[in-house]
This record gives sequence, structure tokens and C-alpha cells, in this order.
Amino acid sequence: MSYTGPDFDPPPERRSRRGPLTVALAALVCGGLLGWGVYTATGGTDDKGAGAKAEGSPPAAPRTPSPAASSPAGSASPSAEDGTSPTARTPSASAPAAAGPLKGKVVVIDPGHNPTNVEHTAEINRQVDVGTHRKECDTTGTSTDDGYAEAEFTLDVAHRMRALLQRQGATVKLTQDRDRPFGPCVDERARIGNAAKADAVVSIHADGSGAGNRGFHVILPGPVNAGEADTRAVVEPSRELGERIAGNFVRVTGTAPSNYIGGGTGLVTRKDLGGLNLSTVPKVFIECGNMRDSKDAALLTSGAWRQKAAQGISEGIVSFLRG
Repeated sequence: MSYTGPDFDPPPERRSRRGPLTVALAALVCGGLLGWGVYTATGGTDDKGAGAKAEGSPPAAPRTPSPAASSPAGSASPSAEDGTSPTARTPSASAPAAAGPLKGKVVVIDPGHNPTNVEHTAEINRQVDVGTHRKECDTTGTSTDDGYAEAEFTLDVAHRMRALLQRQGATVKLTQDRDRPFGPCVDERARIGNAAKADAVVSIHADGSGAGNRGFHVILPGPVNAGEADTRAVVEPSRELGERIAGNFVRVTGTAPSNYIGGGTGLVTRKDLGGLNLSTVPKVFIECGNMRDSKDAALLTSGAWRQKAAQGISEGIVSFLRG
């Protein structure tokens, strides 16, 4: 998600907290940064390309991704060495949960944008109420310079997460699975998590910032009480969810927190996103990297890295749900 949309309010920097979760996050970030330094020093990101973005970004119609680059949901195991995505289940349906530590827990995964939004620009430009203001229903998302679409990236990561979380016993629902012509709109995305009484909701994105801007960041809801929006009850649990995801994302992927937003914490608070403003359950967004930076793009287009991203986010969710 780029930060130049018509409804953008500059995201406020997160105030420091000294709680145990923040301390743990700082330790994980330091460890991840060390691993990142070793990785980049050995040229680990120089020979590939990838990236992506989220709600609130200006429409930037993605080009059609090549099959080799996008690696959409295939038939291999999600733990395959090449990172091939697991087979998609019935679109958007809640899959049956297996026995496991998350039995009885409901997780909603929101793959940012829809691959066919680009064919429905009039519909997605329709204004919807997000509590604090009105904004477009959805956007097309961004893409890498080579044409790998954010919407393809988010759906692929969502499929991988679903497989991992189902193994833990969670009931998993996707807000969309390429099963509708466009959207859902940002307000409906929030309502899907609310109606499911989800224990955790994560919206998957990748950014469309300038070249040289690198790293991931997790977007947390700020306190909002306006119109249909009232986040006051979910601000703190959402922060805990976001901190646990950020720490595990660093640990599993070795990716550094954003160098252009969040002050190196990998955490940003915003009050302008309908998907957060209208949520009545714990919810965060994650921008997994910047599609417009060639080194980040190299990660985002790698199936093996996307599997690590899915694992890092999922382990953060598991940690949150298990307390």
C-alpha cells in the first residue's frame, strides 16, 4: 500500500511501550536484523525480483503476471522446497478444522485486493463509509516492475497461511478467493471478520513505495469512535497481535522492518483504513515488503520466501491465540 491515496492521513509514529511484548519484539527484531545483514552481505537478494501493497493506495493496474513469477495456488504441499502454493480449497469457505491447539479458534485471512479488480474499476471506485470519512470501495493494488500483481501475491500467501493454520486446528475463512468479480469493499471485508466472530484477522498486503524503501511493517488500528467505527475495544488486543506477528515475521523470514516508516519498529498505527476502523475483532494489516524495490521484489516473487512469510505470520497468530 503506498501512502499517496486521496484519503491518506500521514500515519502517526507509534509511541514506545516498555511492556514484555515490546521487549520481546525488540529482541526478535535485533536477531532478524543480524540475519538480514548476513543474508544481504552474501548477495542473497540480488538475483530475483518481487513486491506488493494495500487498502487506501491509488489504483495502479497490475500487469498480467507470468506463471513462473506468480506461482498461483498449485498442487504441491505448502512445505515443498520450491515454495509452491498448496491447492486452493472451496473459495472463501470456512474449511473444516483438524484437531490441534487452535481447535475452536476462528481466523479470518483477508487477501488484499482481488485479481479481477482491474476489470471493474467503476465498481471499486464507488465510495463507502469507513466511519471517519468516505473512500473508494477498493483499489487494484500495485505490482512489481516485472508485472507480478500484489493481488496474486496476497492470495498466494493467504492459501499458504490457511494450510498452516488448519494444521493447528483453526477454522480459517478467506474474505475472497478469486471467487467474486471484484472486492469485497473495505467495509465488507471488516464485516466478514466481525460476522465470523474471528479470534484474529490479518489483512495481507505488499507496498508500492519508492525504490530503496525496503522491509515489512504491520499496521495497527488507532482509537476511533466515529459513525459506524469504534475500535476502542480492539486497539490493545490488535496491538498484541501485531507485535507477535512482527516478531515472528523477522525471526522466520530474516526480513528487516521497514526503513521508511515505523521508526525501525515494523509497527505503524493508522486511523484511515476502513478494514481496521470498522473491525470489532482483533485485526491488523501487514505490508510484507515493497514491490517497487528490486531487492524486496526478489523476495516477494520467490515461492520459497512466500512460504516463510506465511509461516512467520501464522506463527504470530498462533502465539497470540495461545496467549
